[in-house]
Amino acid sequence: LRKTPMPTISNDLSVSTQMLADKMEYQRKAVAQALNPELIRPRILIADAVGLGKTLEIGMILSELVARGRGDNILIVTPRHVLEQMQHEMWCRFALPFVRLDSVGIQRIRRTIPATRNPFTYFKRAIISIDTLKMPRYREHLRRRHWDAVVIDESHNVTNTGTYNNELARILAPRTDALILASATPHNGNPKSFAELLRLLDPTVVGADDTIDEEAARDLIVRRHRYSEEVANEVGSDWAERAEPINLLVPASAEENAVAEELADTWLYPTDPIPGTPRLFGWTLAKAFLSSPAALQETVAERIKRLEKNDNGDHQRELAALQRLQELAEAAAGQPSAKLDKLVEFLKSKGVGGDSDTRAVVFSERIATLKYLQAALPKRLKLKKHNIGMLYGGLSDVEQQEVVEDFKRGNSDLRVLVTGDVASEGVNLHSECHLLVHFDIPWSLIRIEQRNGRIDRYGQRQTPEIATLLLQPDGEQFAGDVRVLTRLVEREHEAHQILPDVASIMGKNSVEAEEKAIAEMLASSQDLDAVAPLDGGDFFDELLAITPGEAPAPAADGGKTVVALPSNLFNSTLDYLSEALTEAFGDPYDKIAWRYDADHNIATLCPPEDLQKRLAFLPQEYLRERGVTEELRLATSKAAGEKSLAHARRDEDTNWPAAHYLGPLHPVLDWAADRALAEMSHNEVLAVRGNVDAPTFLLLGTISNQRGQLLNRTFFSTEGGFPSAIENISSYLRLRGLTPDAANPGAVPTDGLNDQLVNAISQAEVYLSGWVSKMLDQRGHTMLDEWLKRADKWDEEAAKVTQRQEVRNRRERVQAEQELARQMKPGQPIVRPLLVVLPQDTPVAEDAHV
Repeated sequence: LRKTPMPTISNDLSVSTQMLADKMEYQRKAVAQALNPELIRPRILIADAVGLGKTLEIGMILSELVARGRGDNILIVTPRHVLEQMQHEMWCRFALPFVRLDSVGIQRIRRTIPATRNPFTYFKRAIISIDTLKMPRYREHLRRRHWDAVVIDESHNVTNTGTYNNELARILAPRTDALILASATPHNGNPKSFAELLRLLDPTVVGADDTIDEEAARDLIVRRHRYSEEVANEVGSDWAERAEPINLLVPASAEENAVAEELADTWLYPTDPIPGTPRLFGWTLAKAFLSSPAALQETVAERIKRLEKNDNGDHQRELAALQRLQELAEAAAGQPSAKLDKLVEFLKSKGVGGDSDTRAVVFSERIATLKYLQAALPKRLKLKKHNIGMLYGGLSDVEQQEVVEDFKRGNSDLRVLVTGDVASEGVNLHSECHLLVHFDIPWSLIRIEQRNGRIDRYGQRQTPEIATLLLQPDGEQFAGDVRVLTRLVEREHEAHQILPDVASIMGKNSVEAEEKAIAEMLASSQDLDAVAPLDGGDFFDELLAITPGEAPAPAADGGKTVVALPSNLFNSTLDYLSEALTEAFGDPYDKIAWRYDADHNIATLCPPEDLQKRLAFLPQEYLRERGVTEELRLATSKAAGEKSLAHARRDEDTNWPAAHYLGPLHPVLDWAADRALAEMSHNEVLAVRGNVDAPTFLLLGTISNQRGQLLNRTFFSTEGGFPSAIENISSYLRLRGLTPDAANPGAVPTDGLNDQLVNAISQAEVYLSGWVSKMLDQRGHTMLDEWLKRADKWDEEAAKVTQRQEVRNRRERVQAEQELARQMKPGQPIVRPLLVVLPQDTPVAEDAHV
């Protein structure tokens, strides 16, 4: 039963509800929508707002695909700083092991396999950063590989056509059965970019003229936000309400006022503008200054270097002005910083310091500012240098992962993380931190929301506190413009409570476009309400035909998701594993040191050589830090699994739990099943005694599509003389006396059973072909024919404009999808005999084989 896949025509949930994930209905609905049998294959864009748990939804979808026999080969593509976070979640919560191919992992591969070997065929499940995978040397490897499932996290990074990221996505999309895209901000304001995202999921949804079939697109998108009714009703105390934003206006020092005056008179509001200078460059300088004098020095130095390199005598006035500004910035940098003083004062007021475990994350856009803070904060907060961590894009992928995981660990020495916006996407910092400071204000609502989402997310049980520092010069006009920036933080907070996505406010849908719009606003002295009205529409609301604050119904019927009844004969997974080990080893206590601690719900065993080989593909840090190949510890209840996971995060030097939860997909269960099944020959059927009046055959009828994927399964019993479907196989067997403590006194006589078995199989084949196959075939044809009609219509329209190379490429993709869709149609049904149950009084025979 455990080796038989779930049917793909059902979106009932099975294994994902038995993992280490909270029972959140809104997340389950996303899984059900991804598994919607009305789609020719699983394809979905998870566009949930920041903080709702997209990673958990990804893990649940993948676990259900594995249970359906459609998840053997999986590739996850994600930003490099969250590689370990994603790997950790997939393994610890869903028992899905992925080999992490960061720079160290790739070096390990090169030492392990021949240089000519495709690394993506060597590892069945891998997680790799988009920065690594987009390199040209991997493209041919990817073109020769087909995946059961591909996940692209932060997928808004792959929408711009002509980029390496987009080329990578175009290679992967047609080479995978299931495709999961995830992004809180999937629309960058360019309709063509969003069309490209939909086209990756299903090329027929976007016409040859780039128009979107909105009805078809709705089936591919799931989108909710913090205050969607279905979300708000569930998260409760597991997502504490954030406090009102704290805006800290900091009076400028004399030296900083000198800089501000020079910026105002020469660059921002000049009576005699410097010729040849970009119109908004003055606001670029102002933005750097509002971060720190060190950041302004860096910006000025870069501009001077560029001008001197291409100097033709036309930039002397600008160079002189830049050098004057540079001198003033150096003077300001040499004096105590009022912003630093205010930051230290604020952090101390919240308990951050040498005698406290309170943590804070401080964001800044500029590396120069980050380095300044990293150097200055230890002494000011009475901390050691190792108490301050720094994260920015210039670090290697391994270094970035180490900083993130260190800050998330409860017993870590890190108290303050100063970070650039590399940490604004994907990183979960809420487990040990509820305090966030914007040392400088991003000129983008999207970026502010992304930053805040690092601590303001599902699972945050303390009130998120968010503060913003803003330098306040004495100059009236400059000071007035600067104060406008505080409204950005307030506007994000207001929008956070009523809109699915703050990107809808400005309608720019990208950080860069919003930054430019804010600079234009400041340069032209516009009001923020004119640029960022709170009543802005949302593209997804229009596409999904919902109103702001109302969530779409992603499940097939809009109601609660259906959880499949378990097909388990044993009272628990532990009982099954224990019995399987006894079957395989006779005395597992002696052979593999099998132990069970009932007080703590922890089982242990020493993996034999064949299990060690399977465990070799588990996360390397987990194997190394927990000594798994010497002793495997298993948490046999969800409570014990959560406790072990929380203990590692809070109190140990590793985030990997000492005891891994024994969920339904744990590799040790698959290994135990194989060991037990090895005792049987492929041409044997078990014969046992049970509560039946006459020999009864149990059979499994399956219908697969032409690609070999299981569409449906039906269990049959010949009790009563003719095959009849069994609604729940485990309940049926228990009623027939096949319980965990049942005893079989010996072999049964098999005279005549072989002929009866052949007859039972023949009858079941007729039954299956005449009823179930007809039903499935009709449903399959209806679903596929509808999609094929849409594809044919697309092809006809494209034929009129095939002179465009881009359209010709898309047409080839659609034609390939059409062929694939035809292979999804039901094929020949198959009947497999599982078991013969004879009456309890059947005498013992000396030699019996069926």
